[in-house]
Amino acid sequence: TRDSVTDVDAKFVADPFMLKTDGVWNMFFEVMNRQSKKGEIGLATSKDGINWTYQQIVLREAFHLSYPCVFQWQDEYYMIPETYQANSVRLYRANPFPTRWSFVGPLLQTRCADPTIFRFQEKWWMFICATPFQHDSLRLYFADSLTGPWSEHPSSPVIEGDKQNARPAGRVLVSGGKIIRFAQDCVNYYGNHVRAFEISELTTTSYTEHEFAANPILTASGKGWNESGMHHVDAHQLNPNEWLACVDGINSVE
Repeated sequence: TRDSVTDVDAKFVADPFMLKTDGVWNMFFEVMNRQSKKGEIGLATSKDGINWTYQQIVLREAFHLSYPCVFQWQDEYYMIPETYQANSVRLYRANPFPTRWSFVGPLLQTRCADPTIFRFQEKWWMFICATPFQHDSLRLYFADSLTGPWSEHPSSPVIEGDKQNARPAGRVLVSGGKIIRFAQDCVNYYGNHVRAFEISELTTTSYTEHEFAANPILTASGKGWNESGMHHVDAHQLNPNEWLACVDGINSVE
């Protein structure tokens, strides 16, 4: 919670993403700094995925940061946080992981929210919410190399004018040949529910998805830490029959 943060005055924490390295789970998340009124990226660690210890702020900029989509590629660790105030999608690399991050370069020059990258069939793919405050437009890009150049998919925007299904809500899952994306349901208010969609066809010229019948997969409990809503999930498969996921929740709506 925000009370776990020890090095800044945190208004709230949100958007957790995890990576396990050398037997330790590393969780990165937005910390809203009450003094600067900007998001910064914090780190917590755990050996079992259940009991966590806050460590420190690991990335701050002159602009707002959130949604630290972190991943490993070719023995390096990368992060693509939300940087809409910089009018770009920015790539960072750890040196060393997990406490120091250096700016590599921009991937897209556009104002957007929650860039979500994944790899499928030897290509890189990335969803962005092209309307950070309306939450109703989902665009898709692809590239052969992580650093680009990135091209917009011919079917993009794959969702337009739809607050229920557009805005990304965490890491895209690629498992067993299936691709699952998660979306924030923002119809009633931002961060209301999380919905899931299976992408059944993804090429550089085609895109097809269908909604899970069990949606929403995460929703408000009506009490406690997630009383008012849930808007993020990051799931990791531990073995064929076991998963570990981190989520966030809202206990008030301002």
